[in-house]
Amino acid sequence: MARASASFRMTNAPTNLLPGASLYSVASIRLHLREVQVYNTTTTACGIALIRLTTAGTQGAAITEAKYDADQPTIQGTAFNSHTSTGPTITDELARGDLGAAIGSGVIWTFDVDPIRIPPGTANGVGLITPTGTGQVCDVVFVWEE
Repeated sequence: MARASASFRMTNAPTNLLPGASLYSVASIRLHLREVQVYNTTTTACGIALIRLTTAGTQGAAITEAKYDADQPTIQGTAFNSHTSTGPTITDELARGDLGAAIGSGVIWTFDVDPIRIPPGTANGVGLITPTGTGQVCDVVFVWEE
């Protein structure tokens, strides 16, 4: 399997309905999510949750993905910046954490032993929301295999 990543700063703070970041599969390829990193860029604490998405909603700008091996095939998974007007359908909450009130405070969720599988289909993905309270703009890293 080829490994890829996307790292970026959210354009908008997430809410409980609009993800600040997301990663989606494509029609024919399943993704295996291996790691998610989220770091606070402000001095205000906030909660963050990794959730499963089953529709696209209004996705933000596409993020340029990076190959771990320059010789691997073209990356198929697509990361998106903050969702805007129409929220996607949120199903399972896969992980939750709190980011401290300091720039650089973060969480790193790893799923190397048993990855989170994102099934084929352009409406299938994962995202980051603020389950309660007020979200903050964060730096994000998604790492996956396809």
